[in-house]
Amino acid sequence: MTYLPSTDRYKKMQYRRCGHSGIKLPAISLGLWHNFGHVDVTETYRKILHLAFDSGITHFDLANNYGPPPGSAEENFGRILKEDFRGYRDEMIISSKAGYTMWDGPYGDWGSKKYLVASLDQSLKRMGLDYVDIFYHHRPDPETPLEETMAALDLIVRQGKALYAGISNYPAQEAAKAIAILKDLGTPCLIHQPKYSMFVRDPEEGLLDVLGNTGVGCIPFSPLAQGLLTNKYLHGIPEDSRAAKSTGFLQKDQVTPERIAQIKQLNDLALKRDQTLAQMALAWLLKDNRVTSVLIGASRAEQLADSLKALDNIAFSADELAQIEKILAA
Repeated sequence: MTYLPSTDRYKKMQYRRCGHSGIKLPAISLGLWHNFGHVDVTETYRKILHLAFDSGITHFDLANNYGPPPGSAEENFGRILKEDFRGYRDEMIISSKAGYTMWDGPYGDWGSKKYLVASLDQSLKRMGLDYVDIFYHHRPDPETPLEETMAALDLIVRQGKALYAGISNYPAQEAAKAIAILKDLGTPCLIHQPKYSMFVRDPEEGLLDVLGNTGVGCIPFSPLAQGLLTNKYLHGIPEDSRAAKSTGFLQKDQVTPERIAQIKQLNDLALKRDQTLAQMALAWLLKDNRVTSVLIGASRAEQLADSLKALDNIAFSADELAQIEKILAA
């Protein structure tokens, strides 16, 4: 059956200008970090992509190493793009990244011009695209001169392989330098993608100020702290949760009694706002106008639908914000 997008999809979403650019992004964007690899069920992630587009999500965020295995998220996205979204490419912002290990040898990692250019060429082939809208350097490289890495992003944009350049995981000081280099090269930095949530507040230590002052957008990833900021861990660690697995980014030792106590208190506050904890956590990031969009993942379409309801209430009273700070400080 041919997929036909919802005709009122753009009425369902809020769009925010990305820094000082001409681009607007949906307040909630879809990340394909997990759940879109060859190990996942095609019909499940197809439904997620359909619901996202039907809901006004225009921004789909990938990277060379997303899967598993690495590269498979781009392959699967490219296939569904061709099969289901043919004719809608110009309504989408598609991003990819390079900066983590992708292939063996000295040219398959970090931030050299060799790696970034080769990696994007591979990503474009996997997705069946002529260009991506945003190409990010995925993490700072301590050994490659920042000038070389930024020159690679500039080159890629000038080649027409990407429309905009971005950076990810850069702390405030390095971000400021990267943004200044790109500005001098004539390819402004469009956006920065940091890890940011109620439980990870590092961007507040200078990065958000840098982005606000330089007109660069901000799109936090892991806004739900790998699932901690959901109702999943209210009563400990479920057997089917990420924290129950020995591998992954959320480990059992991170789900402490103190953390569970915080989660329960935050959940109580969310219920008073007529929201789930996840919805409140997303809204809390969006309260800051320096945040352009929040990047969420989803393992099921129902999970995405729940997250989208965060947009029903992104206003916080001074008392609510004070309560949140008190809970997080405990």
